[in-house]
Amino acid sequence: MTVTLNYRKTLRACYLGYVTQAICANFAPLLFLTFQKTYSISLGEIALIPTVFFLTQLVIDFAAAEFVDRVGYRACVIVSHILSAAGLVMLTFLPDILPVPFLGILISVMVYAVSSGLIEVLISPIVEACPFEHKESRMSLLHSFYCWGMVAVVLGSTLFFALFGLENWRILTLLWALIPFCNIFNFLTCPIARLVENGAGAGVRTLLRLPVFWLLILLMACSGAAENAMAQWASAFTEAAIGVPKTIGDLAGPCLFAALMGVSRVLCARMSRKVELRNLMLVCGVLCVGCYLLASLSLSPILGLAGCALCGFSVGIMWPGTISISSQACPAGGTAMFAFLALAGDLGGTLGPMSVGVVSGLADGDLKKGFLAAAVFPVVLVLGLAVLKRKSRKSRPEA
Repeated sequence: MTVTLNYRKTLRACYLGYVTQAICANFAPLLFLTFQKTYSISLGEIALIPTVFFLTQLVIDFAAAEFVDRVGYRACVIVSHILSAAGLVMLTFLPDILPVPFLGILISVMVYAVSSGLIEVLISPIVEACPFEHKESRMSLLHSFYCWGMVAVVLGSTLFFALFGLENWRILTLLWALIPFCNIFNFLTCPIARLVENGAGAGVRTLLRLPVFWLLILLMACSGAAENAMAQWASAFTEAAIGVPKTIGDLAGPCLFAALMGVSRVLCARMSRKVELRNLMLVCGVLCVGCYLLASLSLSPILGLAGCALCGFSVGIMWPGTISISSQACPAGGTAMFAFLALAGDLGGTLGPMSVGVVSGLADGDLKKGFLAAAVFPVVLVLGLAVLKRKSRKSRPEA
């Protein structure tokens, strides 16, 4: 019982770890127009900020497969939170002291993007290594905290700006930085187990030779694409389809999407103990296809918005569910497996929104056409799950 109670502290630290990642990923975009006005930055330069963030995160995902096991989970996760707090603090002063303010913003973003990449690679295997039962349930609940973090960032920041004004954004940035700073001390003192013993994990070459691993990579990429294609364009779609102001669009679009995704992960955490995970993911995958078709083909703006919001609910289980299935299919995968899964998810998260933007641009700005094209990602996801389910019936888990 004592061991379990101690590892509950680890679990709480990991929950805050995903809240930290949500702050890193979602806070700066709320300030894009403020940056433009304050520092006279062009929209073209502003567009580089999320690109630099995700590219930095991708590089860390790839590199982590080689160095995390050598350095150790605890040291890496503590460094990740130090970098997160440092990057946010730097954002409050670096643009003002450098000759080129935009450079100060990019440096700050890159610092906490390193943190975000490390958190994505580390938190899931740390929880997977904890001596808890019902790992699928724990994993789904864990990933729900990214959603709650995203909701908190949007709602908390909107409320702060309404009460104290946009000009005080630096104070709010420092307040958000307190969360990763405080979580440093949680990871300093909580127990952290290793997923596999030193040298016992499957190497990169071994993983790449497993057919099931490539299928899992495909599932993860489609999960990231299906989730982010809708999440990144939900605000713009809400404004264009319904004609509401941006603040309301943010709340009705990405905020509602994130809230329903969090609800989905909490419900799936409870249901996964009674329902087979692959079956649950298949049902949600079919629902996701339906949501994309509803958003892209419906003539009613309200039904289109419903498709966007329900998409958050349908994709909630996909990312954590794929991680849980991967742990079952490749129990010796180790940190390298989690790093490649994170890399695949981020690649999908980049390609999904990009495909919506490219197709919509070719269709004279029609986002519905973009969503219709992006429906291919949940379709491939459903097909991949069907193949995996059939494969699991014929053979035992590999690796």
